[in-house]
Amino acid sequence: MKINQLQIEIDGIDKEILRDLMEDARKPILQIANKIGVSGAAIHQRLRKLEEAGVISGSKFTVNNKVLGYRTMAFIGIYLEKAASNSEAVRELKKIPEVLECHYTTGNWSILIKIICRDNEHLMQLLNKKIQPIEGVSRTETFISLEQQLERQIQL
Repeated sequence: MKINQLQIEIDGIDKEILRDLMEDARKPILQIANKIGVSGAAIHQRLRKLEEAGVISGSKFTVNNKVLGYRTMAFIGIYLEKAASNSEAVRELKKIPEVLECHYTTGNWSILIKIICRDNEHLMQLLNKKIQPIEGVSRTETFISLEQQLERQIQL
């Protein structure tokens, strides 16, 4: 597999390292090294190479939104009056902590966002008081997620 940034070659060992860390980013390097049959230093070197090439970046914990009281996830298609309004709209959307993702899209909407809310009332408040009043937004279309049935990264 070739990655365009630095034309880095990803071999079987790199893929195995990535699979293990994608499954659990806290998995000890030595555990991975022993499983693959290489030294811990070799794993560190490969991780550094992958990071420098832009294949990987950082690591993060996953927060359970429901435990924190956020039980409603929604996707909102945002129609803009004109494409030139995009950068200002995105700047305003960044100020709303409940907005988890923001995508510039083709098709009917200019922007598609993913948001997390405590409940439907919270969703309505966000739509009416924070999202729809953004300058350039002409209207929105909301889809409430009933259940997330799949979440994953690309398989290597």
